[in-house]
Amino acid sequence: MRDELERLWTPHRMAYISGDDRPDRGYDDPAGCPFCVAPHSAADDSLVIASGERVFAVLNRYPYNPGHLMICPYRHVADYPELDEPETVELAVFTQRAMRVIRQVSGAHGFNLGMNQGAVAGAGIAAHLHQHVVPRWGGDTNFMPVIGATKVLPQLLTDTRDLLAKAWPAN
Repeated sequence: MRDELERLWTPHRMAYISGDDRPDRGYDDPAGCPFCVAPHSAADDSLVIASGERVFAVLNRYPYNPGHLMICPYRHVADYPELDEPETVELAVFTQRAMRVIRQVSGAHGFNLGMNQGAVAGAGIAAHLHQHVVPRWGGDTNFMPVIGATKVLPQLLTDTRDLLAKAWPAN
């Protein structure tokens, strides 16, 4: 049936929604954990932006907004209190760097920062701690996600990764 609405198709999200891209043994096993695999994958597949000694920054494959990234420890730990002090410090430093870099390249007006601890708290991958850094702009919430259940992103993830990685400071 035809109507006046135009549709934007986002079929790549079906793998996330249906869970078709989940490994057979789930995310509890580091061999199937995308955050354990990403630092060792090819750049185009991993979406890693920057690597530190204990943590790394990686783009979210299913972003809420352009530039939505996560800071992850290399160690496969689920709960924030499980981080040791050096990991906690580097996670904080990387979060600050991410905010500076995103502001520099995109002029973000604000950020949502957060960790969902456990599946009941909304963590899609609860077995491996990750902190979200979500850039926000005035007016970035519009009718598309509310009515259309679709998020429109103006840039390919690999292009966003390249832009952020290039602006990421060496130290």
